[in-house]
Amino acid sequence: MRLVLASQSPSRRMLLEQGGVRPVLHPAHIDEDALIASLPDAPPADIVAALARAKASAVAGTYPDDVTVGCDSMLLLDGTLLGKPHTTDTTIARWKAQRGRTAHLLTGHAVHYQGEWFTGTTSTAIRFGDVSDADITAYARSGEPLECAGAFTLEALGSWFIDSIDGDPTSVIGLSMPLLRRALYSFGLSASQFWE
Repeated sequence: MRLVLASQSPSRRMLLEQGGVRPVLHPAHIDEDALIASLPDAPPADIVAALARAKASAVAGTYPDDVTVGCDSMLLLDGTLLGKPHTTDTTIARWKAQRGRTAHLLTGHAVHYQGEWFTGTTSTAIRFGDVSDADITAYARSGEPLECAGAFTLEALGSWFIDSIDGDPTSVIGLSMPLLRRALYSFGLSASQFWE
């Protein structure tokens, strides 16, 4: 039995590998904007969980005897969900809005095994530093935060600019290892049976 990661995120892969698991990588390609638009009144936690489930659903049928994991993260700031900024200008604008403030990173998880689902969303409070304009611009131009939910990373260059977090650090990186453990237990599986 293998663990299939329905993601191309190097951070999620790193978490699993550091946790002793060599995942099968099968990135899922879904229309995230269309799915979000179809859930206009859904709570933010339900939206990220729906995105995670759509990703896992897109690939789970290919691996009927394995465990498939889908994840999606978005930053909740002032009641608005923010995904990946994609551009330098958007990253700069986001950082100017969030610096010196606290927001919540929501990470939806959907785990599939033999027709059963375990879904859940983690919420971690992120306290952003009061970062200078020069550092915001340099960070955006580095390219690191452009494809990251909330326009930041907890590791690497982003570590300079996060004052603290309150919650699961692995969830902020992209995949809650404790939540994944609980999902495996719900299926009668153990985390250690996936270790190499």
